[in-house]
Amino acid sequence: MSYVQGFVLAVPTDRKEEYIAMARAGWPLFRAYGALEMAENWGEDVPEGKVTSFPMAVKRADGETVVFSWIIWPDKASADACAASMGTDPRWNDLPDMCFDGKRMIWGGFVPVYSARA
Repeated sequence: MSYVQGFVLAVPTDRKEEYIAMARAGWPLFRAYGALEMAENWGEDVPEGKVTSFPMAVKRADGETVVFSWIIWPDKASADACAASMGTDPRWNDLPDMCFDGKRMIWGGFVPVYSARA
């Protein structure tokens, strides 16, 4: 069964192109570790909440945009192997620096329970 890693983060709005370039540069390495799909989604309609919201979750500041992304893996073992490689595979060091505050990124791993597509 596949495995999904999801991410929500705040990126400085004026660094959108830099963020896209960073994502594109990372895809070949994620793919080398078995990723099946990666999606990066730039916030367009991401309202502030009163109790919870994406902006609140990442402590979005003025001049930042919420990004929602995911990576689909064939299984959790592949995702775990990729994560472990970040401390040992020197190719990760060749990627552009993160253009956002990684401390405010939220992420998690999920087992799909239902999916539909037209």
